[in-house]
Amino acid sequence: MQKKHMMYSFLFPPLTNEVQCDEKWSFVGKKEKNCDSEDPMDEDYGDIWDFTALDPESRLILYVLTGKRTSENIHKIVREIKKRTQGRMLRLITTDKYMPYKEAILVEYGEVIHPEHTGRRGRPRKPYRIPKRGLNYAMVKKHLKRGRIVKVDTEIVFGTKTDVEAALRQSKASKKINTSFIERQNGTDRNRNSRKVRKTLCFSKEREEHDSMTYFSLYSYNFCWPIRTLRIQDNWGEVSSQRTPAMAAGLTDHVWSMRMG
Repeated sequence: MQKKHMMYSFLFPPLTNEVQCDEKWSFVGKKEKNCDSEDPMDEDYGDIWDFTALDPESRLILYVLTGKRTSENIHKIVREIKKRTQGRMLRLITTDKYMPYKEAILVEYGEVIHPEHTGRRGRPRKPYRIPKRGLNYAMVKKHLKRGRIVKVDTEIVFGTKTDVEAALRQSKASKKINTSFIERQNGTDRNRNSRKVRKTLCFSKEREEHDSMTYFSLYSYNFCWPIRTLRIQDNWGEVSSQRTPAMAAGLTDHVWSMRMG
C-alpha cells in the first residue's frame, strides 16, 4: 500500500487553464544605483527580479525565474509556461503592461504565416506571426501617483472581448481582467522570505543564496503550505480537508513535509 502511494504521489502536468505573470523586485548585495558596471565583482549584485507565473485557480506557482528585467527572461518564462502545460492553449493569460510579454506570447502561441509570392517585381514579403485561434491574452496597466494606484487600465491584446469574457465566466477565480492573484502571492512571498522585503537588512549578500531561498520558498509554498481559500468543505460547512496549491492543481494527493529523511 505504501509503495502504491509513493508511485502516485506526484502527477503531471498541472490542471492549469489560466495564468497570471508578474515581476517582483529585490536586490542582492547592494542596490543597482550603487553598482559599478565596469566592476566584474558587481555582475551578480544589484536589482534582481522574480519572474513568476501563477495559476490563479489553484494558486500554484507554475514557474519562477530570477534575473535582470530583460526581454530574454520574459521569453524564458513564457516558454516554460508552454512546456509545463504540455503546449496546450490556455484559457487566459494576463500580465502587467511590460511589452516584451506580447512578443514572447506570440512566439510561443502564435503561428508563422508565409505570404504567397505575387510574381511582381520587388522584394517578397517576409514571414510574420499571428495569434492562433483561442489565444486570449490581456494586459493590466496601473497608474501611480505618489506611490498610490489612482487608475487601472486593461487591454485585450489577443482574442476578442467576447472570448475573454467567456474565459472569465469559466474561471474559478477571476471575474474580471486582473493580476490580483499574482500580486497577492508577491506579498505572501515577501512575508515568507525576509530577503524579499523592500526595506530590510536581511537582503541576500550573494546571488547563489538568493536564488536558492527563492526556489525553496516558492516550491515549498506549492507542496507544503495548505491555503485557507483552497479548503474543501463538507455538506455541513465543516472543513473536510486541507489543500496545498499542488493538490488543487492535481499534482499530488497530500500535503508534503519538509522534514529530512
